Amino acid sequence: MDQRRLCAIRRAPKRITVGADKAFDTAGFVADMRDFNVTPHVAQNTTNRLSAIDGRTIRHCGYEVSQQKRKRVEEPFGWGKTIGGLARPMLRGVKKLDFKFTLTMAAYDLIKLPRLIGVIA
Repeated sequence: MDQRRLCAIRRAPKRITVGADKAFDTAGFVADMRDFNVTPHVAQNTTNRLSAIDGRTIRHCGYEVSQQKRKRVEEPFGWGKTIGGLARPMLRGVKKLDFKFTLTMAAYDLIKLPRLIGVIA
């Protein structure tokens, strides 16, 4: 049976999870989250070290879904840095930077809009 279908069949009671990037893959953070009875859905940092996220966390369906959702949330910010000029803005002041951020995110929305409404397949 397909893994996703199997996950949809056995729905357990909801448990609190927290998603984070590789920087939070530390033994201290993961232990603290488990002490608070929170499942850490942290991206594994396996470059030159062992990850604090073990197999019991990554084998669950929710971990994969959480990582997919995290990627979708971070895509606009990555676009804003590479294309939108937010990596090193040459502005002074909170108002100007806030305007640039809002304008960049609005441009991102306009770029994605045709695909969302189905005009471009």
